[in-house]
Amino acid sequence: MPTSEAPRSRTHLNAGTLVAAAGAVAVAQIGLSIPAVINGYINQDLHLSSTTLTWVSDAFLVPVTLLELSFGVVGDLFGRKNLLAIGAFLMTVGGLLGFFTPEGKVAILLTGQVIAGIGAAAIFPTSVAMLAASTHTVKDRAHALSIWAAALTGAGFISPVIAGVLARIHHSGSEFASWRYAFLAMAVLALLSGVITLLGAQNTAAPEGRSLDWPGQVTIAIALFALLYAVIQGAEDGWGSATVIGGFVVAVLGLIAFVAIERRVSKPLLQLDLFSNRMFTVSAVVTVIGMFAYLGTAYTTSIRLSAIQEYTPLKTSIGFFCLNVMGVVLFPVSSRMLEKYNPGWVLAGGMGLIGIGDLVLAAIPATNLSIGAVAVPLLVIGAGFKIAVTSITVVAVNSVPTNKAGMASGATSMLRDLGLTLGPAIIGAIALTNAANSIQSTLDSTPKLKAAYEGLLAAAKGNPKLEPVAGALQSGPLGQNAIPNPPNPIKDVAFHALSHAYGIGYLVCGIAAVVAALIAAFMLGGRVHNDAFAEEID
Repeated sequence: MPTSEAPRSRTHLNAGTLVAAAGAVAVAQIGLSIPAVINGYINQDLHLSSTTLTWVSDAFLVPVTLLELSFGVVGDLFGRKNLLAIGAFLMTVGGLLGFFTPEGKVAILLTGQVIAGIGAAAIFPTSVAMLAASTHTVKDRAHALSIWAAALTGAGFISPVIAGVLARIHHSGSEFASWRYAFLAMAVLALLSGVITLLGAQNTAAPEGRSLDWPGQVTIAIALFALLYAVIQGAEDGWGSATVIGGFVVAVLGLIAFVAIERRVSKPLLQLDLFSNRMFTVSAVVTVIGMFAYLGTAYTTSIRLSAIQEYTPLKTSIGFFCLNVMGVVLFPVSSRMLEKYNPGWVLAGGMGLIGIGDLVLAAIPATNLSIGAVAVPLLVIGAGFKIAVTSITVVAVNSVPTNKAGMASGATSMLRDLGLTLGPAIIGAIALTNAANSIQSTLDSTPKLKAAYEGLLAAAKGNPKLEPVAGALQSGPLGQNAIPNPPNPIKDVAFHALSHAYGIGYLVCGIAAVVAALIAAFMLGGRVHNDAFAEEID
């Protein structure tokens, strides 16, 4: 039994801690989900390039991925209650920066997203560790983590609805300026979450064997940021450019340095022997692949509905309601499944549902403008995500003793959010590169169309009233699709190119989810789970 969690000092889960943890992770998920239904409005209001639009989502996700391991350590060392509240207050600041972003100042929006992402990086592992430290039976822990996962997935469908409704109500300044109110709503909810945490949550810590490993944090941060930067910028700078190739090289060298450092320091950021546990290692692999598939799907759906088909945020929110509502509907079911069945099989089933839904979506072109066409497969994907995300958390946390729950939850959260961050990055890069090549090929093979395009571009550059048109024409396929007819001579070309390209995005996500399901089934299904946790309880 770990000394930090001796029976006489055990903290038992109370309602305040459960509400604080669930509420905080809901706010973090709201922040993650906000861009989904308003990408189209942000794009048209700020005249962004396609790559910059991808950064609007990933500016939040990158710090989440980079900092979760360190925040897991900070919570273990200094207490998780205050850290959870600080994370919520940082999200308040980030949301306010998004709300006050002036026209043409995308840097302020991106700064707000980074700050909010740092707050979410504190929330995700800390909320799980608080629940793990206060539950001492398999049943209690599965129930608490299922509530946590329900809050996470429930927030995923509340967030798009909030953004859609606010965008419908508010049209201050211009038709597309109303996206800012979604960030204001996030700020208010985050402030409320921080107050609830300070007033109601219990504090827990597990400092034994933990310390701030700065060399490890710096090297893993450099490695992951370089990887994500190279993937995101590849579509715009070219995959053979020096910056992109350099990014991949730095990522590999940073990862090698991180492993070398973690093997030598006495109190590492991540104990690499965690990966000697087959259950933890396999769940880590499945986590990255599966979460890539899920958020790649969400990103593809966001671009399809809001930026290609030009749905309003409120109509776009219907799609995301379908994608996330099953998280709430299946809450009691997923909890009982984890108590009754092997988590490996449950995880495989969840990933399989995501794959089935994606493969169906890949066959539905964007020329089908009915929201009903995508509703059922999105419901299937949402059900799979709810089942999978609960299973992932249970498998990973139960594979280690309670005194390592902070490290395990931090590692699991980092891997989950690495997969989530890679979703928009990789799918955006694949789709935008494919669409840009398709458009260029069409222009090259159609001289009249190319001449009309170049003529409009030249005229727009010389006319202040058409400067937004010039920017959109040069910003890539998404910008070209956003300009109405007339005067855009290639709108139809851009539309069909994007429809095909993001169909490929769904296909890639579907294949990834099926692979994750097969790995979980063959390598986790049928194995005994909860060994470390059960031994500790005994």
